[in-house]
Amino acid sequence: MKALQVYAGPKAREHLRERGLTAADVRVIPAAAGGPKGLALLPLDRFIFGHWLKDSTHTVHLLGASIGAWRMAAACLPDADAALEALTNGDSTQSITVVGRGLGAYIALQIAGARAAQVHGAILVDGPGLAGGPTGPTSQSFFSLPTSAATPDPYALVELGRDLRPPDYATQFVRLALAGSDLDEPIAVASVFRPEWLDAVAREHGVMQSTLAEALAAYAD
Repeated sequence: MKALQVYAGPKAREHLRERGLTAADVRVIPAAAGGPKGLALLPLDRFIFGHWLKDSTHTVHLLGASIGAWRMAAACLPDADAALEALTNGDSTQSITVVGRGLGAYIALQIAGARAAQVHGAILVDGPGLAGGPTGPTSQSFFSLPTSAATPDPYALVELGRDLRPPDYATQFVRLALAGSDLDEPIAVASVFRPEWLDAVAREHGVMQSTLAEALAAYAD
């Protein structure tokens, strides 16, 4: 089996042969369900949304199911790579401590796993959006928000705030952080309220349980 297989209709295949594929050709990006895909496709997502499509001026529609919905919602948020680069002045040898509150705690956990060398500790704190969505089937809800060109995208925040957070998926980011960090405990749980995913994170090897002040002091050394 070849490493790359291309599935395309006659017109699309002809276009690829004559012109190749550019960001301007992309109008829709689908993302399938399946938890492990979120980790396996992380480098590809970083390249597509952080670099390849970054300067596109046309609308790209994103469609996702389960973990694919999380990936597409995350793509609507500000660029974590750009933020880390700005905070470290573009010096790859520098690192920062990330404090995430509520929904930000879940995002901080993922940044710590995906950018372990640049994150000198991630502290997870109570706040709105910490629990995430239900862990079982539920009824659908529909909503409409005011149009905004600002970031982060308000629809992305709503979707991320109610997204399913399987404990075994969350703990994978702890293990990634531990494998890539020079810290013995690269994650600190400083929240009082602990939904199922956060309780699982807190019980992982490499996670300290402390107050916010204690965690900041530990990572300042």
